[in-house]
Amino acid sequence: MLMELLILLPIVLISITIHEFSHAKAADILGDPTPRLAGRLTLNPLAHIDPIGFLAFLIFRIGWAKPVPINPYNFRNPSQGMMLTGLAGPASNFFVAWILAIVLKTVPVNNDIYVMVMQSAIFLNLALMLFNLLPVPPLDGSRIYTQYLPYDLQVNLERYGFFILLAIILFPPSQELLFFLINSIYRLMMM
Repeated sequence: MLMELLILLPIVLISITIHEFSHAKAADILGDPTPRLAGRLTLNPLAHIDPIGFLAFLIFRIGWAKPVPINPYNFRNPSQGMMLTGLAGPASNFFVAWILAIVLKTVPVNNDIYVMVMQSAIFLNLALMLFNLLPVPPLDGSRIYTQYLPYDLQVNLERYGFFILLAIILFPPSQELLFFLINSIYRLMMM
């Protein structure tokens, strides 16, 4: 249990930092200075850690980072800006997983701990990517997809998003689907 935490903690800190930095960088590039002014355009993990989310990760192995503040009215096209900013986080997790998969395949290291750490990092980044693509507020998918939904459905998702997210986390069928998708993508990357 302690060994697992010692392996996962740095992977989680690096992965969420890159994820949140990517949101901030995308928003900044698209014309919103809000993340930069809030000190979130940094690779310093301390800027992105939510204390309660971090504590929840240590206790329950599921947590969250501080959301990057964004003002959609600073974008030239607010809906497109929100979509691209939302997509930046999951895309960064995919990119990290892909790079690590290339390294794992091409750098022959005959060490079980090295392989376990690399596989854990790949799986965690794929899990972050897939989980954040769900169209449920406050996840990134809600910024990507919900603008295409009818207004009533958007309002209901916003209102009940927390409960939907809780159900997804707590019920095993949704977890099994997530693990199936992660394994499928992992196998494709390792081909």
